[in-house]
Amino acid sequence: MAAVICELTWLRYLFKDFQVNFVTPAKLYCDNQVALHITANPVFHERTKHIEMDCHVVREKIQSGHIITTFTSSQTQVADLLTKSLGKTIFYTHLRKLGITDIQAPT
Repeated sequence: MAAVICELTWLRYLFKDFQVNFVTPAKLYCDNQVALHITANPVFHERTKHIEMDCHVVREKIQSGHIITTFTSSQTQVADLLTKSLGKTIFYTHLRKLGITDIQAPT
């Protein structure tokens, strides 16, 4: 999330140089509920000390109103097709969303 927020910040500065201003905050979709809870919780625990700097970057942009984080599940995240093992129905649903068809399948 921190890397994406750095890229979004850079893009906002780039667009500002081109006199393109954004009124609405950018939406950042995340499929990791733990990461969303860590960035929302101002208290750090022993297990989260190694990611403290990244959390500060993310939390600062969220609190300033530049970024809005939203949870997205594997049912709507098409990229999970390439990165996770999915059930048969979700797998074939994502394949159809990508326009991939099985020419060997009976019609």
